[in-house]
Amino acid sequence: MFDIEKIDFDKGNSLVPAIVQDYKTKEVLMLAYMNKESLNKTLESGTTWFYSRSRNEYWNKGATSGNLQFVKEMYYDCDGDTILVMVEPKGPACHTGKNSCFFNKIDGGRI
Repeated sequence: MFDIEKIDFDKGNSLVPAIVQDYKTKEVLMLAYMNKESLNKTLESGTTWFYSRSRNEYWNKGATSGNLQFVKEMYYDCDGDTILVMVEPKGPACHTGKNSCFFNKIDGGRI
């Protein structure tokens, strides 16, 4: 059984980044934040729950749009301060309707 105390919520004012990735395609879909409660809600429900820093509230991704994310696997990094959530998405992850929130390319410099 997973021990939630392995996650270091103290580094980021009780929030840790959660990277959401498509389980099948491996495409990075979005980045959001979790605290203990949203992580527990995710583990209990099997769908992604996050904590909105701008609205100061919990949100179940896709609850209003129907674009739910069903959790397949979860990992935490070596420092215990970032979570990787592997999901089966039921629709686009981005509020713009794009599949991923990462569609704006940075051009220039040495890239």
